Amino acid sequence: MSAAYHDVAYTNGYEFTQGKGYELPEYPFVEPPELKTGEVRRHPIVIIGAGITGLTLACGLARLGIPAVLLDEDNTVGVKGASSRGICYTQKSLEIFQRLGVYERIAAKGIQWSVGRTFAGQDEVYSFDLRQNSSYSLSAQPPFINIQQFYIEGYLVERIYELGHVDLRWKSRVSGFKQHAGYATLTVDTPAGPYALEAQHVIDASGSHTPFHAWTGATMTSRRGDDRWCIADVRFKHRPPQERHTWIEAPFNGNRAVWQHLMGDEVWRIDYQMEPNADPEHVSREDVVRERLRLQFGPDVQAEIVWVGPYAYRSQCLDRLRIGSVFFMGDTAKIVSPFGARGGNTGVADADNLAWKLAAVLRGQAPATLLDSYNDERHEAAAQNVMVTNRTARFLRPAEGMERTFRSAAISLARQHPFARALINTGRMAVANSYTHSGICDRSGGLSVQNVSFRWADHSAGCVNDLIEWTGGQLLVLVFGDISAAAAQRLRHLGSAAPVRCVQVVGPDTRPQAREFVIDPQGHLQGACHVFGHAWALVRPDAYIAATGESVDAGLIQAIERAIGIKE
Repeated sequence: MSAAYHDVAYTNGYEFTQGKGYELPEYPFVEPPELKTGEVRRHPIVIIGAGITGLTLACGLARLGIPAVLLDEDNTVGVKGASSRGICYTQKSLEIFQRLGVYERIAAKGIQWSVGRTFAGQDEVYSFDLRQNSSYSLSAQPPFINIQQFYIEGYLVERIYELGHVDLRWKSRVSGFKQHAGYATLTVDTPAGPYALEAQHVIDASGSHTPFHAWTGATMTSRRGDDRWCIADVRFKHRPPQERHTWIEAPFNGNRAVWQHLMGDEVWRIDYQMEPNADPEHVSREDVVRERLRLQFGPDVQAEIVWVGPYAYRSQCLDRLRIGSVFFMGDTAKIVSPFGARGGNTGVADADNLAWKLAAVLRGQAPATLLDSYNDERHEAAAQNVMVTNRTARFLRPAEGMERTFRSAAISLARQHPFARALINTGRMAVANSYTHSGICDRSGGLSVQNVSFRWADHSAGCVNDLIEWTGGQLLVLVFGDISAAAAQRLRHLGSAAPVRCVQVVGPDTRPQAREFVIDPQGHLQGACHVFGHAWALVRPDAYIAATGESVDAGLIQAIERAIGIKE
């Protein structure tokens, strides 16, 4: 083994792990061609980090037939010796995973849920059922699925191997970086020795401890509080309720907060808020954890401890998500408190946002300026998620004075009055972020499109993701209602002259005028596109609206040009 490369340590910041842990798959190290030939090769895309964000991007590129290299310093998914990490995946992420071809496996392994209950002491002060919310109810995917993050990562790895195009390089640690005009040079350490490669685009998804922040001179806004937690992944002999339960003030935890979620493999994730000065090693001891479980579930509780570890939350957001050839995504772009599932899910959305743009540029279907919109859109999302989770953190750990007074008043009112329950903040559940500052979206755009159902021309069932798959990474024009002969001719011309596919959407009793059409019997597709009556919607490959309008005219042409970065 080369002296320059050392295997990844088992701790990685989770110093006091207890329990049996998780068995993770291991992937073989394959000597890269650069080591064999000594040639410094230039690759169009090099991704750093095979976590959920980097793997989502790699899988998205592979699905579009775009070559890339992915470097990861370890030879597995997840974190050796650490917890299940992320567990709660939103409808938007699940829709993305369906397009990538891994959703069915996630749904089979994970736990679907929509009901959440929040308690203060013995009193239920807030509850919700997301299936009753129209924002969630029409998609082919459920509101949320709980599953250990490493399962999704493993499914993505297998899917990438199946699709091809992406070179997965394990035990490959980036130890050096130099930026040039239009490309970068990376030094990579491996068990077989170091080598260099060049990259036109570098995507840093290596996590919060990335060296690329220092290498690129990235600046950021950060905040670290004194909130301390202890996470326990537990398997019970007698199952607690499957619903998401949270306690703002748990009598069995010193009136501090507790979270309770069911994941795959009959494992519950329980998060206990600790005292600010709690000793991490002490609170993670098995006997201390078992005493907390007895206080919560009763003296006769029978439980297997799978993993235990302490955690401290912080927030951080880069000022820019692109510096030269380097794009930051996932935890390298921002770090948020985990309240409301806004961490890993936003990394998945980061990857989905950038994948189609890289593909369009590398295929010659869009100018390189399209890539600037990644920062505009995903920085807005990052800043919003940091703000939302910081508010939750302050509600759960209020400062003395006005914040604590407000929380006490909100809890007291919520016990008796339904109107006050909206003030209870244990985490505003993640939704697809809207883009209001995007240079490539019209004022009518920037909204996510749910994966709703429709009927193909032969009356077989389809969904929005099927249409997106059909476009092959191009834009999608959906025209609702009757269209004139002139408009039908313009749509045919658009389909041959621009990177778009055009489809008429008709009602169950409407005669189509276009060659390509689908049927929207209940109006779900039109509703998902946020338009009404005779209108068109320009849908991007990441299932976001770029623009909407009423007439098939020059306004549609301008919207297409703007959506691929030709003009603002």
